[in-house]
Amino acid sequence: MKSKTSIMRAIWNGAIGFGLVNIPVKLYSAVEQSNLDLDMLDKKDLSNIQFKRVNATTGKEVKWENIVKGYKLEDEYIVLTDEDFEAVSPEKSKILSITQFVDTSEIDSVYFETSYFLEPQKNGEQAYQLLLQALLKTKMAGVGTFILREKEILGLVRPYDEKILMVTRMRYPEEIRSYEDLKVPKAKKTKGKELEMAESLIKQLASEFDPGEFTNTYNEELLELIKAKAKGTPKKAPEEKDAEDVDPTDLMAQLKASLEASKKKAG
Repeated sequence: MKSKTSIMRAIWNGAIGFGLVNIPVKLYSAVEQSNLDLDMLDKKDLSNIQFKRVNATTGKEVKWENIVKGYKLEDEYIVLTDEDFEAVSPEKSKILSITQFVDTSEIDSVYFETSYFLEPQKNGEQAYQLLLQALLKTKMAGVGTFILREKEILGLVRPYDEKILMVTRMRYPEEIRSYEDLKVPKAKKTKGKELEMAESLIKQLASEFDPGEFTNTYNEELLELIKAKAKGTPKKAPEEKDAEDVDPTDLMAQLKASLEASKKKAG
C-alpha cells in the first residue's frame, strides 16, 4: 500500500492563461492508488516475474535509452524525437489557456478523469489568488487545453477545498462510447404505488454527501487475511446466505422489504 506521506513531485511546469494574465504554476498529481501492492510470482518457487522490453525480431532485450517512438504510415515507421513533439502546438506545451468559464453542474460526470493540484511559482502568487477568489465568488470553473506527456489534455480549472486551484482532466466527446447496441428496455408506464415507494426509499436514504464515510475496507480485510495466513491460521470464506424468498419480478415486495430494512438500519 502506498504511503500517504509520499513526496509530491511536479509533473508539469507551465502557466495558466487567464485573459492576458499568465500565472506560472506547477502541476502535481492529486490522487494515488490505495490498493495493496501485490507482486506477480512464479507458482513453482515464488520468484518475482519480470517484464522485459524485447525486440520482436531478434527476441533480445532492448535498453530503455535505445527505444524510440514511431508512427506507422503506409507500412513504414516514421520515428519521432522530443524536438518533433515540442514542435507541435508549442504554445500548448507550456500554457493551459482558459478559453471559457462554465458552471460545473452543467458537465456530466462521465467527462471527468483524474485531478491534479496547481501550485503557483515565484511571482505568480498574487495572480493565482486572484483567479482562485474569482472562481469561488462566481462559482464557476475554467476550461482549457494543454499538452501533458505528448497528449493534448482538456482540463477544468476549479477551486478545491476553497484553498487551492485544481485542474481535472476531462474526456473528449469522441472518447465516450455509444450505448446504442446495448439492450436497454424501452420505458414502460410505472405503477403509481411502486413509484411512490421508490421515491420513499430514496428519501429515506438521502443525506448530504460526505466522502469521509466511505473507506476501502476490502484492502483492510485482505491485509488481515494475509497476516492470518502468515501465522498459519487462514480465514475461510463465509458460507453464502440463502436469498430471501422474494420473487425477483415482484417490485412491490422488493420495495417493501427495502423500506423495512432501511427503517431498521435507521433504528
